[in-house]
Amino acid sequence: MATPPQHSSDAPPTPSGVSERTKSRYKRPRSGMYLLGLLLAGLFVAFEVLPLVAVCVRAPLRMLKVAQCCQIVRQAMFLSLATSLTTTALVFIIGTPVAYTIAMNEFRGKRVLEVLIELPLTLPPVVAGVALLLAFGRNGYLGKHLSLLGFDLSFTQGAVIMAQFMVASPYYVKAAISAFQMVPTNLLLASRTLGAGPIRTLFTVLLPVCRNGLLAGLALTWARAVGEFGATIMFAGNFPGRTQTMPLAVLTTMQQDLHAGFVLSAMMLAMCLSVFVIVRLLLQSSPEKGTDLTLHG
Repeated sequence: MATPPQHSSDAPPTPSGVSERTKSRYKRPRSGMYLLGLLLAGLFVAFEVLPLVAVCVRAPLRMLKVAQCCQIVRQAMFLSLATSLTTTALVFIIGTPVAYTIAMNEFRGKRVLEVLIELPLTLPPVVAGVALLLAFGRNGYLGKHLSLLGFDLSFTQGAVIMAQFMVASPYYVKAAISAFQMVPTNLLLASRTLGAGPIRTLFTVLLPVCRNGLLAGLALTWARAVGEFGATIMFAGNFPGRTQTMPLAVLTTMQQDLHAGFVLSAMMLAMCLSVFVIVRLLLQSSPEKGTDLTLHG
């Protein structure tokens, strides 16, 4: 009777779930390219992190006790959060069906549609704001007709949301398209076989499977919306308490009081870092799970 091979007692234990290919990488000698990559990564991180640390160190947070600075921070932060979250919700509601249609279907003009959706990514934000003003301003092509009906979009909070939507929506749509296209075809076929239609398949299969990809796309969309500057100032203006978001408040305050501008920059940095950490924790705490394809009638 054959005796099973005995493992050496002095061999290091191998962690479960680690592939042989992954384990072999740790045994390879460190090459010059590896060391160069580490050096460049360190320089890259230093270049990215050092300015952020400088903002936190130089910001005199005691100025938050000053009534005027406190009021500016409160108004601008509330407006930024309200408009950016509204924009993100609209992008999710409108962008998800658009991404689903593009990812799951082949039709004439699909490539042109993708290019048009991604076009704002290549436009300078100021140009996007000018385009919105010419289209939806009081004297714009559509804005003049809306004005006759009593709708003035320019220089309102609605204009802030429209500017944020235009520049931020492509980030989510691109991420959602990529996430939908990564779903295995057999899951979709099983869903159809069990009697689910396209809408039911979207909510019971695609959205749960693509949760992490969609959440990452929404985080990018929110970050781009809350940091929007050029399109907002051109289409919505810079009116405190009405259209002055945090980036606009930083610019205005820096022109009047340099230290107050540092405080606003630090507050906006803290807000963005908090959301970034929360999203990272959500992504790490949601392991990939199998999709339940039990569809009840």
